[in-house]
Amino acid sequence: MNRTEGENIMLDKPNNQQSISDDEAQIRALIERWAKAVREEDRAVIRADHDEDILMFDVPLPFLSQGLDAYMATWETFFSYSEKPVTFDFHNVKVTCGQDVAFATATGKCVNINPKSGRENLEFRLTIGLRKIDGRWRVMHEHHSLPAE
Repeated sequence: MNRTEGENIMLDKPNNQQSISDDEAQIRALIERWAKAVREEDRAVIRADHDEDILMFDVPLPFLSQGLDAYMATWETFFSYSEKPVTFDFHNVKVTCGQDVAFATATGKCVNINPKSGRENLEFRLTIGLRKIDGRWRVMHEHHSLPAE
């Protein structure tokens, strides 16, 4: 797919022959809302769909963050190294869900400003685990990773 620098990549939608469940549609909307909030540095919306006990494995230190406050602290590091406006886009989004548990995978792009080497276009992997609690999908686990060099 060709795109211009800074243009947002929309989440891939299933093709017209596939129908998606209401749960899958809700999870895709959650991911879209979260990615938009990151691009806008809207911390309240970033945290809105994440559980108080979220566990995150991340690329930069700390590699493990437990709890919503620790999770949100990682975004301050991310924003301090991100090119403005923030790039945070996903493609190849796949959602698998049951009645109350789901996971989603995607590949993403962001742009990091490394103090030593300058601008870095990063492609990363995302996996999120969700639970439906009181009729609402909540992110319980988030894992970001970069390919090994």
